[in-house]
Amino acid sequence: MVAAVAVLVGIATGIISGFGIGGGSLLVLYLTAFAGVSQYTAGGINLLYFIGCAPAALIGHIRNRAIDWKSALWCAGAGVLVAIPVSLLAADLDTNLLRRLFGIGLLYIGIKELRFRKSE
Repeated sequence: MVAAVAVLVGIATGIISGFGIGGGSLLVLYLTAFAGVSQYTAGGINLLYFIGCAPAALIGHIRNRAIDWKSALWCAGAGVLVAIPVSLLAADLDTNLLRRLFGIGLLYIGIKELRFRKSE
């Protein structure tokens, strides 16, 4: 039963990820809150999961011309520059603090998206 629920959560978050909604964040929440997985392990699983979901989502977004390439390049460059220092910092942080920071980040992004959404 537990494995079936995990598979269903994986499928659902994969579909959500394809729409660009943040299924990986939901996967981390599921793994840490309900499956009893540590924050570090959940983050690693999410990265592996992303490798499978990202190419399909990227192809769909390219076909729909839904990518702002200038912004994407800036984000990729910033990510490359800060990935190693931030990962070293995260390795030294207490897991509970890391979990709280992750939650605060999700709340901030959610509130920002709800309050400042551009009308189409």
